[in-house]
Amino acid sequence: MTGLYDHVPQRRAIIDRRKLAERVEQAVAQAPPEGRRPAIAAALKEALEEGRAEIRRRIATTPGRGLELASAQSFLTDQLLRVAYDAVTQHVYRLDNPSAAERLSMVAVGGYGRAEMAPFSDIDLMFLSPLRNTAWVEQVVEAVLYILWDLGLKVGHSTRTVDDMIRMAKGDLTVKTALLEARYLWGDQALYDEASARFQREIVAGQAREFIAEKLSERDERHKRMGDSRYVVEPNVKDGKGGLRDLQTLFWIGKFVHQVRDSHELVEKGLFSPAEYRQFQRAQNFLWAVRITLHDIAGRAEERLTFDTQREVADRMAYANRPGMSAVERFMRHYFLTAKQVGNLTGLFLAHLEEQHARSSWIPRLARRPRRLNGFRLASGRIEAPSDDFFQKDPVRLVELFQLADLHGLEIHPMTMRLAARDEGLITEAVRQDPRANALFLDVLCSPRDPEKVLRWMNEAGVFGRFVPDFGRVVAKMQWDMYHHYTVDEHSIRAIGLLAAIEKGTLRQDHPLSSAVVHQIASRRALYVAVLLHDIAKGRGGDHSILGEQVALKLCPRLGLSASETDTVAWLVRQHLLMSATAFKRDLSDFKTILDFVEAVASVERLRLLLVLTVVDIRAVGPGVWNNWKAQLLSTLYDSAEEVLRLGHKQSGRQERIEARQQGLQQAMGWADAGFAAYAGRFADSYWLSEPADVLAANLALVADADVEKRQFTIRSTPDAGAGTTLVTVYAADHPGLFYRIAGGIALGGATIVDARIHTTRDGMALDNLLVQDPLGGPFDEPERLRRMEAAILDSLAGKVKLADRLTARPLPRRRQEAFRVVPQVFLDNRASNRFTVVEVTSLDRPALLYALTYALYGARVTIHSAHVATYGERAVDTFYLTDLTGEKIDSPARMKALEKRLLEVAAAPGRKVPDVA
Repeated sequence: MTGLYDHVPQRRAIIDRRKLAERVEQAVAQAPPEGRRPAIAAALKEALEEGRAEIRRRIATTPGRGLELASAQSFLTDQLLRVAYDAVTQHVYRLDNPSAAERLSMVAVGGYGRAEMAPFSDIDLMFLSPLRNTAWVEQVVEAVLYILWDLGLKVGHSTRTVDDMIRMAKGDLTVKTALLEARYLWGDQALYDEASARFQREIVAGQAREFIAEKLSERDERHKRMGDSRYVVEPNVKDGKGGLRDLQTLFWIGKFVHQVRDSHELVEKGLFSPAEYRQFQRAQNFLWAVRITLHDIAGRAEERLTFDTQREVADRMAYANRPGMSAVERFMRHYFLTAKQVGNLTGLFLAHLEEQHARSSWIPRLARRPRRLNGFRLASGRIEAPSDDFFQKDPVRLVELFQLADLHGLEIHPMTMRLAARDEGLITEAVRQDPRANALFLDVLCSPRDPEKVLRWMNEAGVFGRFVPDFGRVVAKMQWDMYHHYTVDEHSIRAIGLLAAIEKGTLRQDHPLSSAVVHQIASRRALYVAVLLHDIAKGRGGDHSILGEQVALKLCPRLGLSASETDTVAWLVRQHLLMSATAFKRDLSDFKTILDFVEAVASVERLRLLLVLTVVDIRAVGPGVWNNWKAQLLSTLYDSAEEVLRLGHKQSGRQERIEARQQGLQQAMGWADAGFAAYAGRFADSYWLSEPADVLAANLALVADADVEKRQFTIRSTPDAGAGTTLVTVYAADHPGLFYRIAGGIALGGATIVDARIHTTRDGMALDNLLVQDPLGGPFDEPERLRRMEAAILDSLAGKVKLADRLTARPLPRRRQEAFRVVPQVFLDNRASNRFTVVEVTSLDRPALLYALTYALYGARVTIHSAHVATYGERAVDTFYLTDLTGEKIDSPARMKALEKRLLEVAAAPGRKVPDVA
């Protein structure tokens, strides 16, 4: 196609087809007939390697020229295929007098048809023949494919007659889309032209409405598979929301509706303005640059920007560190802003398309018409600004637009969204201080309807960040860790949505306590504002809780909150991590833990607020982060603290909760009073307070069965598909070093511990409940893997294996954690408990970490009374409640220093280093 590769400079430096053809001629001339095909492949392979080397050089020197590099890869592939085709038809299966059936056209389809390829993209080919395949056609196709396979290329191919092609396009959207981008490559062009004309006449003509609906539905399904957000922190560049496939979908629709050949024709057809097309091209160029760099780094087709590639991509694309933001964070922010732009372009494109099809069936319509829209009007059932200068006349309308959309349940017309994005600069300090504007914003934020959706629209338009500049600083800001799944702004908006859902009662089954407590809160506005602001100071180079408190003290009065509400919001932002840190890293059966927490909280109202804030904060981190175990810990902490706040230091409520849980278990299991009383008496109060009801029931069944069978060791694994974790319960006679052996056996079995609670019965038995996953964070639930893990634990407990040797010899999987650096820290605290020394170890998570730490403690001759394992992505925080062997706190400064040093050495050790075990 003339001009297809004009924008690729120095194309002959990549591949010179004429010289390559001469090289192939020479190779064929020197080869016997049976060796011609291998000779062709050898000459082409040399050219392929030279071409790839030149493209790699360009990727290294001009990484930002995404579209140019994508075309260069396609150009290289074109020339190789053409020379291969000519060589096969002229030297391997030459046909001097072909019949009418012996015609063949080689057609590029799909992404290759669009002449855009990453280094390891599939080559999508269709071999087109006029009638049922002849022997010659089959021979040529087979020879060309074998040559391509000999080159190590991945080829998606089909051989079709024209009738086959039309029939399949009618019944398959994927085939129809691939053929929409078909491009003549080589061979019989008249045959290709005939097929192309029939495709336009029989497939495209009159089918635009159906195709658009199908492609938009396909897009929505793809988004759901990919997480349904543009702001996932490990995005899929090709198929994710806001990625290349979304831009390609727009081009496919434009091509189907208007038969455009090139994307710039979308401007002529009125589907993009010139400015929008420039944004379209910039987005395409950037995303292609990222995708090509990803392929080059991975050495294979890799479409996902994982943590272990993000830093290198940022470095390759010449991003530099800036104050308050690292190079990788700047790169990822650029990525998310581009994904946001893709979403905006999609809305505008469909709006233009709708204008051309007045009664479009793929855009939803609204039946009712609100009476008062304060100067705004309805267009196609959506709220719209009546004139181009509407916002300029009164910039407060930029906030009012979203308040009206929320109040009346209206969509916002994409053209008005574009106007809002264009005019967001009209929001000056005067507008920010305007009482009416702040009241409108607060109405949206605290809406009883769907604040998440409207706040996201406000954010997409740029109005949110202009009206609340502190929020603007975290828009598209990535939290570069493995714990958070979304950017800071997306995380905060999702948290608002979860709060609204809890308040409506739609999450009552998941969060029964929060769903009840939220309606007892006196200051609803304070809660919503606190949820919005809890992470607003992320990335400022200090403690975001303290810095966020300062933001709240300034912003809340502006929004119209009272002095009391402002104080409450500031406290919540400052302490928003307190409840989760206490619940997940401290022993809730230790009454000192509860008293310290209560001293910080000070009132039942703040306790209620903090509970709900903590729940939505954790849930908004991402899928799979919330689980029943965390729910149980937070509920236990809440109940214990609420009891103390109501009754002072009395612990009557604590005993009532224990009795209630015991009664519930006895009823569920159907045990007689005497038998159950004996069983319950074996366990300390901490056991009944810390375990969920389902774990208590499973434990009782296991213990009863083990006692009857008189087994020395009992191990049971129970996968939880919903949480993506497996509960491993170990019941054995307690003895020094038991816990490190369990941890070592689990590591040897290929699992990693993400949470653990250890219990010792009054008659000398240990009952340990541990949550495990595989080392990559996936579910550990395959029966054979579970069997091997349980066998490894048994062998470890029985002393049949040398754990250190086996674990050191075990090959470690490449893990995403390796992309991060966590400074190891060890804190020893004798004030957190009246009975125990509390040791908290923070380090980079790795296989066998808990084993290494617990063995170090065993070697230090201390007793572990409880352990609390918390993982936050790549960061592990392991807390141990210890005494010396006489049951006393460890208070000798020299011994504390020695213990700290020992644990620091283990925490800082590389993943292969495992302490020796006798």
